[in-house]
Amino acid sequence: MRTTAAEALGVEVGVLLAGMGGVSGPELAAAVSNAGAAGCVGGYKLVGEHLTTMLKRLAAGTDKPVGVNFIPEVVGARELTEQLEQLLGETPESVYVSLFGLPEDAVFDRVAASGRRLVVQVGAVEDGVRAAERGAVVVAQGIEAGGHLLGHDPRDELVARLRDRLPDACVVAAGGIGSPDDAAVALAAGADGVLLGTAFVVARESAAHPYFKEAVIGASGADTVITGVYEIGWPNRRHRVLSTAVTENPGQAKNFIGRTTIEGKLFLVPRFSAAVPTDSTTGRVEEMAMYCGLSCDAITRAPSAAEIVAAFDRVLRGHAVAETGKES
Repeated sequence: MRTTAAEALGVEVGVLLAGMGGVSGPELAAAVSNAGAAGCVGGYKLVGEHLTTMLKRLAAGTDKPVGVNFIPEVVGARELTEQLEQLLGETPESVYVSLFGLPEDAVFDRVAASGRRLVVQVGAVEDGVRAAERGAVVVAQGIEAGGHLLGHDPRDELVARLRDRLPDACVVAAGGIGSPDDAAVALAAGADGVLLGTAFVVARESAAHPYFKEAVIGASGADTVITGVYEIGWPNRRHRVLSTAVTENPGQAKNFIGRTTIEGKLFLVPRFSAAVPTDSTTGRVEEMAMYCGLSCDAITRAPSAAEIVAAFDRVLRGHAVAETGKES
């Protein structure tokens, strides 16, 4: 039987936070979950003591359902297994597993054995079918999305095709959703909830650099480009970002242009790095990767995470009542 995203994840509002590395820190993830939606922290390449530190901060911020996002293609099978085992061993059952892209079968098996909820983001129909068959909530990412792109299809087209193939699965729409009206369109296409990235980049609890936040607020969709230039740390994956001097002139040298701190560890940031500028970043922030979806057209200010969730609450709950006859 088809369930809403809220029911599938045990939350009140079917809004999911994208697990944006560097942006979706423990504070933002906890704020989203405490507001009744599904928060998610970006795990990226963290492992060992640095991942433990982040998980402790997340647990201290919320006891509500909340996710941790990992990226199979970035870390590889061995590192992903280490990350997953840490997550399962160091967090309560209320913490769900979120994956950007399909993992190997062993990962599906391990998560299923743990009893944890699983969310998998995909960009193609066949990948969504596979994830759903293994019990995952499927996030259908459209080409309108900011960040790294998993496919080539428009959001609503992908959602509709997945709904046709998976009439009973829980499908969440992602890409270009910056307002409740955008969410309503995605729900009408067959989605059971929505995942927001760019809309939360500007949240007060977001760890995005102030320059990054202001750039998103001031941007329109026409200011974004799909490129492959921010490849250091995440090669061979197209991404939608705000246009910068780097996207306009990709022939520049790969010099270090800044510094950033991740869970207490200092890193140098080279030009063309996939790392986003955060509130701990210094240097030429204006040249760094500022991932931004077409949803920036609807973003005009920097609200709290709770305000963002509340703005989408009505349309999500109304859809749930219409589909199931009961409130989520």
